[in-house]
Amino acid sequence: MRRSISGLYPMLLVLPALAGVGGAAAAALFPPLIGADSAAADGEVFVRQNCAGCHAVDAIDYVALGVQERLEREAPPLYYAGNKYREQWLVEWLQEPEAIHPAGYLRLEVLQSTNADDSVTNEDIVDHPALSEDEAEEAADYLMSLRPHDDLLEATGYSPAEPAMRMAMMHFRRFNACSACHRDEDGSGGVSGPELYTAGERLQPRFIASFLAEPMAWDPYSGMPSSGLNPDAVHRLADYLLMISEE
Repeated sequence: MRRSISGLYPMLLVLPALAGVGGAAAAALFPPLIGADSAAADGEVFVRQNCAGCHAVDAIDYVALGVQERLEREAPPLYYAGNKYREQWLVEWLQEPEAIHPAGYLRLEVLQSTNADDSVTNEDIVDHPALSEDEAEEAADYLMSLRPHDDLLEATGYSPAEPAMRMAMMHFRRFNACSACHRDEDGSGGVSGPELYTAGERLQPRFIASFLAEPMAWDPYSGMPSSGLNPDAVHRLADYLLMISEE
């Protein structure tokens, strides 16, 4: 049963599921959460008090910090959340969070690779805490205001279209080997990257296209390699991810 952070968090002290860090480490990193009915109910203050322990809410100085920042990162950056996520998804997910990274965020040590697939060997991955409806709406409202990369979205030239499903699936699973790291259906594919069968629900279409085309424009140390695909191929993959999310 999901429960609000406001009254429960001092007992839980957990990191997000994307961080994949246990309770002792979480307790060292997190101060007590501040509820939506407190003096810090403002969305920005709430996010900085309750989310910044794991998520970057300010732009990262990649040049100064180098690759070490990526290796020590606990959860996905949020400083461009307004360019990335769908607001309604954020509001709903923050109230009832489900794991997006099957093995936790950058938790390569919990993966067991075989010739057929990857599997998670560590089941001790902590759930992201659930927010109340008010907390989720406040947090999402602030996060959607963080839009430093509007230019990257505008440069995509992408408009969603309906792909030929079978061929699009072949491009995802075989021609581009996306399934080595990602899942396009529950229980099928790799687990070292986020699952993508709900990508169309949580991500803005132009973000999907932009990130597929050049992930390092968003994160210089992204674990996602540059695909080298032409715009048509990128758009085909984006169309596929949007379509499977509607099924």
